[in-house]
Amino acid sequence: MQEFLYRLQLVRKDMLRTGPTESEQAVVAEHFAYLQSLNAQGVIIFVGRTLNPDENAMGLAVFRAESEDAARRIMDNDPVVKKGVMTATLYPFKVVLQGK
Repeated sequence: MQEFLYRLQLVRKDMLRTGPTESEQAVVAEHFAYLQSLNAQGVIIFVGRTLNPDENAMGLAVFRAESEDAARRIMDNDPVVKKGVMTATLYPFKVVLQGK
């Protein structure tokens, strides 16, 4: 298994300041359920987001996959990516230290 990171950034940059639309809120709920499912399967190493409410805000998902193609499928199947609420960039990644 290899490790990967995907970075998520909002398409609508002011969403954190103005709040999500009902549609965006529904997609973000699907996104969270998707990540919870991956976590239950042992795929996720960690997921988090920055707390700044500006255009530099981002989310990160660090996870394991068999290959870069498999990692890209995981990223591309995230509902926020599929439905255009966020853009995603995939990176090969290596966890060097991990807390308890």
